[in-house]
Amino acid sequence: MHIQCSAEQLQFSCVERRRVVAAFDGGTVSSDGGALLLKRADEAIGLIDRLAGCFIDRRDPDSIEHAVRALVGQRVFGMALGYEDLNDHEQLRHDPVLGALIGKLEAKRPRCAALAGKSTLNRLELHPLEGVSRYHKIRPDSAAIERLFVELFLDAHPSPPAEIILDLDATDDPLHGHQEGRFFHGYYDGYCYLPLYIFCGEHLLVAKLRRSNIDAAAGAREEVERLVTQIRARWPQVHVILRADSGFAREELMGWCEQNAVDYLFGLARNSRLERAIGAELHAAAAESLQTGQPARSFKELVYCTRKSWSRPRRVVGKAEQTGDKANPRFVVTSLSMREIPARELYERLYCARGEMENRIKEAQLDLFADRLSTATFRANQLRLWLASAAYVLMHALRRVGLAGTALARACAHTIRLRLLKIGAVVSVSVRRVKLAMSSACPDQREFIAAFHALGAAAR
Repeated sequence: MHIQCSAEQLQFSCVERRRVVAAFDGGTVSSDGGALLLKRADEAIGLIDRLAGCFIDRRDPDSIEHAVRALVGQRVFGMALGYEDLNDHEQLRHDPVLGALIGKLEAKRPRCAALAGKSTLNRLELHPLEGVSRYHKIRPDSAAIERLFVELFLDAHPSPPAEIILDLDATDDPLHGHQEGRFFHGYYDGYCYLPLYIFCGEHLLVAKLRRSNIDAAAGAREEVERLVTQIRARWPQVHVILRADSGFAREELMGWCEQNAVDYLFGLARNSRLERAIGAELHAAAAESLQTGQPARSFKELVYCTRKSWSRPRRVVGKAEQTGDKANPRFVVTSLSMREIPARELYERLYCARGEMENRIKEAQLDLFADRLSTATFRANQLRLWLASAAYVLMHALRRVGLAGTALARACAHTIRLRLLKIGAVVSVSVRRVKLAMSSACPDQREFIAAFHALGAAAR
C-alpha cells in the first residue's frame, strides 16, 4: 500500500528524447490488487468465519471496534499476502484492499483506523492461559481449532474416498530468543521447537507445537487417535494408512494401529541385525553395480522383531542398494501384507511418495511463515502456528479449487502470491463501490479470471 506523501516531481535520464519523471501523486495505489482472490477462496470454504468461531470473546460488545472475525481475518490474509510480522499492520490497517477482504472499510469511532494495528493484534495472540485479564479478553478454543482443520479437509471431498494416507513428520522451528519451552536440539544444532505435522496429500490436518526435548513421535498416537475418530465419524468405511519415517516406528503407535484397523508404513532405522539379514542381497547389488556401472537394488522380505521394544514380530522390507562405491541399505516396517502390496511396490511407489510431504512443510514454514514463532509464551506461539496453518489452508484452497487445470495448478504459495496476488492496482473508494483498476500488462490475467470464476462456482 502506497500513500501520497509528496507531489515533488523527480526527473530521471531521458529515454528516446523523452523526459522520464516520477512523483508520488498517483492517489491510492496498492501492490496487493490480486488479493481479492483470497476473499473469493475464503467464501468458497468459509475459513475465516469458522476460525473466528473458535475464539471466546469476553469483551464488552458495546466497546468493540474490531470484531474477532476482523482480527483473525486480518492476520490470516496478511500472512497469505506475505506480511508475516505484526508491525506490518501499522500501515496495512489503512489499506482499503485489506479492508475489502475483511469487510470493513470505515471505523465505528472517529479518528480510528478501519483495521487493527499491531498492539490490538498482539493482544489477540498473547491470550491468557485461562479466564481473562484487563487487556486480554479473547482466548482461542484449542480443541475447536484442531477440529476445524479436519472438518475443512472432510468438506473438501464431495464423497468419501476409499482410502486415505496420513503423512506424519516432525521438523524444527528455530528460536532466536528466550521463548518459553525452548531447548537445544542436537540434530538441528540449535534452539528450536519441534512441531508435529500431519498431512493428507496437500491437505493440512495437524500442526501441533511441541518442545524439542522429546522423541519425534511423542504425542503422535494421541493426535492420530483424535484424527481417525473424527474422520471415521464422517467416513466410517474409509481405509486409513499412516506413513512416516523411522522416527515414528514406535510400539505405542504401531500397537494402536493394529488394535484399531489402521494400517501403517514407517521407515525403520537400520542396525547390524537388519544389515546381516540382507547381506547376500547387498553383495549381489555391489557386484551388479560394478559390472554395469549403474546403481543396483533389490528387495527382501523379512519377519523381524526387536529384542526389547516391540511386542510382536512384524513385516519388514529391506532394500539392498549399491550406489557408486557405497552400500545404501534401507528398511521399512508395515502392517500391509505381501498379498496387498509386494516389496518393491511397497517401497518405491508407496513409501517414497512421502517425500512430497516435505515440500508441503517447507511451504507452510517458509512461504506462509509458520517459522515466525517469536512471542514469549508457548501457547501464543501455538496460536501463531495455527494462524499460519490457516493461511496455508487458504492458499491451498485457492490452488486446489481456483487454479485446477491452469498453468499454476501445481505452483507453490510463494509463486501464486507473486503472480496472482501482488498485482498493482489503483484503488478508488466511493459511496457505491470499491474499484480496483489493475495493470493491463498483467501476464497472468487468464489464470486470475479462471480462478475468479472457479472459486465463485465453488462458493455457490
